[in-house]
Amino acid sequence: MTSKPLISVIVAVYNGAKTLQRCIDSVSNQTYLNKELIIIDGGSTDGTIDILMTNNDKIAYWKSEPDNGIYNAWNKALGHASGDWILFLGSDDYLWKKSVFEEIMPHMIKAESQGIRMVYGQVARVTEDDEISCVDGFSWEYTWRSIIRDGICTFTHQGMFHHRSLFELYGKFDESFKIAGDYELLIRAFKGGGDAYFINGLIVTGMQIGGITSNCVKLVKETARARQSNQLKVITIPWLISYAWAICYPFLNYVVGDRNARYLVNFGKRLVMHLSYRKKVVFEHKNDQ
Repeated sequence: MTSKPLISVIVAVYNGAKTLQRCIDSVSNQTYLNKELIIIDGGSTDGTIDILMTNNDKIAYWKSEPDNGIYNAWNKALGHASGDWILFLGSDDYLWKKSVFEEIMPHMIKAESQGIRMVYGQVARVTEDDEISCVDGFSWEYTWRSIIRDGICTFTHQGMFHHRSLFELYGKFDESFKIAGDYELLIRAFKGGGDAYFINGLIVTGMQIGGITSNCVKLVKETARARQSNQLKVITIPWLISYAWAICYPFLNYVVGDRNARYLVNFGKRLVMHLSYRKKVVFEHKNDQ
């Protein structure tokens, strides 16, 4: 790899005219110059295509045509990406500050020297008024356990940079998923172990609350299918708790509002992760005695 690795940013969009320009500008304004932006549009009818045409000089490749969802769009984009590292965003996501790529690059170089294929930071969930609802992102020890052992989604792909070799080894996204295709890919890549590089305190992306993954029940059901297809245990206590949270979420959202409901869900995930980790530590301690 060269001393200045190429970063590919892949954006999937459908009728995202309200937020797409912000996303494009956040990539274009990065102080790190060795980057490219690839945008796949699902055949928008709201002015998105006009934005793409206006920003043609900032985009390495874009295409607008009907597709079969976000993972179909991302897979198509991977065929045009030249980057050593690849970041996936939605049109309502945006890079948190101009220096994100500059700050993360030394960690990428170190990670590749150690054979690590994923580097990630944190993601700020924000309201439409740009107020921070919560910040997601946990150490790999917690994240790996929650994904592989516990069966809950405690990651946000908007903060994750994937080395291109990860796709060469494990394939692209499974397009039969509509919400949890990124989760299924991580299971495929890391169910046998392996490290990822976490940068605590570095917010990579702002993620606007809402979007497709706000359908909590469908998300939990798809995580179960992802686990089943990869021969992992589906029914775990943390997964059951997540399912209960998903069922309660619409009521919480109605009573306390989206921002506070999201905070409570995030608190619940952190609590489940903490209890699961403590159980693991206690179990290992007993075995050592």
